[in-house]
Amino acid sequence: MIFFPDFFQRARFFSLYSTPPGCLLDEEGWYSVTPEFIADQIAERCRCDTILDAFCGVGGNAIAFAKTCQRVIALDTSPTRLALARHNAQIYGVAQHIEFILSDYITFAESYISRSSTSSKRKIDVVFLSPPWGGPSYISDSSPNDSDLLEESPEVHPTYPLSSIQPIHGANLFHLSRQITPNIAYYLPRNSDLNEIGALLEDPKQLVGDVQEFIEVEEEWMGDKLKALTCYFGGLVGGQGDLFEQI
Repeated sequence: MIFFPDFFQRARFFSLYSTPPGCLLDEEGWYSVTPEFIADQIAERCRCDTILDAFCGVGGNAIAFAKTCQRVIALDTSPTRLALARHNAQIYGVAQHIEFILSDYITFAESYISRSSTSSKRKIDVVFLSPPWGGPSYISDSSPNDSDLLEESPEVHPTYPLSSIQPIHGANLFHLSRQITPNIAYYLPRNSDLNEIGALLEDPKQLVGDVQEFIEVEEEWMGDKLKALTCYFGGLVGGQGDLFEQI
């Protein structure tokens, strides 16, 4: 079932939604796709040669990355969503810059990390993580009479723990990704626990050399509505550009 308010926000999700033959979304895409304005902002921050979109869904972020990066690797476990993402990328004229791969991210990442020869690896500069949050139910105490389940202020919602991230604990997902590159952009619910996010770098194994590393948390707003948080790590953080090439 499509959430009625989300359908009326379709132009926010894809500005070319009505451009023939029209952008396509599945049911999950209606509540999980990143609004285009936010996706473009993140893509500008993640400008690089090759970026891995670990959970591409119907392609909102992958399309934005294709505007700022030379190459996008887009993963999803659903052949339907990959087909929709490819279709949407064609409408935006960027499909040639995106490699769509049917795979779960955990398997892909472990396979990539296990390759001992760097010459056989396709160097990945940035990993973008936008894992499943659990659907609209992540704001679990919303009233059933709310007109827009995603528009409530963050104060009325319980803190969202990283343990609710799917398919594995959000901290483990981050640690796995840091074995690919230190440059991570992590797209999380607006009511995420900032203490948990800060603790992601407390493990010395997660640090790049002996450098003191900071995390940058960017609030993603649409008008007067806070939609999500994007947490930047490694060389994506302002003032830490020297970490970008360190793997």
